[in-house]
Amino acid sequence: MTDEVTRSGDAIETYSLEDRHFPPPDDFKERSLVAGTFLYDEADRDFEGFWARQAADLLDWREDWHTICEWDRPFAKWFVGGKLNVSENCLDRHVANGDGDKVAYHWEGEPGDTRTITYADLLDEVCRFANVLKDLGVERGDRVNIYLPMIPELPVAMLACARLGAAHSVVFGGFSADSLADRINDAEAKVLVTADGGHRRGAAVGLKAAADVAVADTPSIEHVVVVRRTGQDVHMVEGRDLWWHDLVPAASSECPAEPMDAEQLLYLLYTSGTTARPKGIMHTSGGYLTQVAFTHRYVFDLHPETDVYWCAADIGWVTGHSYIVYGPLANGATSVMYEGTPDHPGKDRFWDIIERYRVTILYTAPTAIRTFMKWGTQEPERHDLSSLRLLGSVGEPINPEAWMWYHEHIGGGRCPIVDTWWQTETGAIMISPLPGATTTKPGSATFPLPGIAAEVVDDAGKPVSSGGGYLTLTRPWPAMLRGIYGDPERYTETYWSRFEGRYFAGDGCRVDDEGYYWLLGRVDDVMNVSGHRVSTIEVESALVDHTKVAEAAVVGAKDETTGQGIVAFVTLKAGNEAGDELGQELRRHVSTKIGPTARPKTVIFTDDLPKTRSGKIMRRLLRDVAEGRDLGDTTTLADPAVVEEIRRRATAAPTED
Repeated sequence: MTDEVTRSGDAIETYSLEDRHFPPPDDFKERSLVAGTFLYDEADRDFEGFWARQAADLLDWREDWHTICEWDRPFAKWFVGGKLNVSENCLDRHVANGDGDKVAYHWEGEPGDTRTITYADLLDEVCRFANVLKDLGVERGDRVNIYLPMIPELPVAMLACARLGAAHSVVFGGFSADSLADRINDAEAKVLVTADGGHRRGAAVGLKAAADVAVADTPSIEHVVVVRRTGQDVHMVEGRDLWWHDLVPAASSECPAEPMDAEQLLYLLYTSGTTARPKGIMHTSGGYLTQVAFTHRYVFDLHPETDVYWCAADIGWVTGHSYIVYGPLANGATSVMYEGTPDHPGKDRFWDIIERYRVTILYTAPTAIRTFMKWGTQEPERHDLSSLRLLGSVGEPINPEAWMWYHEHIGGGRCPIVDTWWQTETGAIMISPLPGATTTKPGSATFPLPGIAAEVVDDAGKPVSSGGGYLTLTRPWPAMLRGIYGDPERYTETYWSRFEGRYFAGDGCRVDDEGYYWLLGRVDDVMNVSGHRVSTIEVESALVDHTKVAEAAVVGAKDETTGQGIVAFVTLKAGNEAGDELGQELRRHVSTKIGPTARPKTVIFTDDLPKTRSGKIMRRLLRDVAEGRDLGDTTTLADPAVVEEIRRRATAAPTED
């Protein structure tokens, strides 16, 4: 890695230049689905026609569409007039084609219990639960909330809703009762599906108790269906609360899938907003399923007859919706689904799962990768990972050294890495390599996928050919959000008002001289140091580049001299000792790598960083710590005690003048 002179006029200044290139390995390229530019060429000639071909090739339709795309900016409709059923595309057609005995999910619970679920098994359970929902009064257009751990009943409930044309709203199991109540009330859901609890780090964590608190303030809920997972005692309200195991086995396994309009609301998924009120992101059926099927097939170079695919996310987030449930099942893939954490009962749980199920494709988050780095190479070295042929990254930008560690120690130097950029709002992957066609650079998501139009712009909304700025999208895409539920004005204001005619959801990005895209994180996380707008991602990458550092998070704290001073929170690799001398060494390292402007004022060593259960670092809490403020909401943290320990260490940390 070498240094780059800062470009004057960049909306976000960029410093680092990554000059390592990794072309697709010859043996991978020989059997890949895409080894050239033909998909890009087709999409460039006619992007609407390109997506229409994907819809026709990848999905079964009951009725053809008459219009590919209606675009009344910022509102889009795709495959207008077309009819299909999402559940049918994920299940029935595979069973009808003779693949009923094919494994849909190898499911593993954290305690070690397992289930092998075929496509026929899944179809049977989905039909039964769809009939249960009908008996509970759920009809097309209704909403159903789902508050479950990572158990098979979660995708079953989603697909049953899709079968009936009822929109599901999955709420991550780590969210509080208040968060659940907010989402139920916004959607005015009729039924809640939950469980007694789930397993996490060896403990049974309750869900039903939180659901009871939420339902006390949600008048629209008529029934609560409860899955028995942990066996813990729960309170059941007579007439309202019903056990899954009483209802589903007794229901009929015959439930024909009804055709739905392509624009039928498939699901709501809530994401945080600038106000306290979360946004209910709306995704519909035909366009969404087309793009998740396309991206799952080609980004992961899926060969469904031989691949075992594992997306190690939670279905409570959009990654799980698109790349555990809808994309893989639409493509007839065999997936692994895991309930628990990577460190129970040991820190090699992921590698043990890969070895036992012979996983060929792994899709996980940079925060997980950096955690594995911290634990050391001895954990993966204990297991045979030779089945892996492709690795993926999702959730936030991956720094180059974590990319290299992933490549060398998990992929054995032989597996291409697809670093993917997308959002809850986009519904599907937007920027990513195609692994048989794209030369990758560590830390870069490379280029927009075929059919996607993205541009980096400056503060005035003018395109940036090379340098840092704001990532925008310039035309509609099939899986795009159809708005914010019940609030079209907020949708327009949030995503389409910053730059005229462009979608902008808040991410910074750099384009290098070869046209590669480098995501810089949320614009909210950009620091203003002595008039320079510095990305947190670049400073964090420079810190992790140091041989002793496993993970780092940086924030800007108020500084009377520079406007903001950079405060770095650093987790070391196992076997390294923290101290003032190492802190000074890390400051010098950052200064050498990307320049004195980015030199941290304070380095705070931590055993861990505050993360949500999905693995995202909560920089908001770190800013509170750095500036001595009271902490905000910590209920979604995987380990709330981490923040108090960081606060204690921050008080004692020396600050550079």
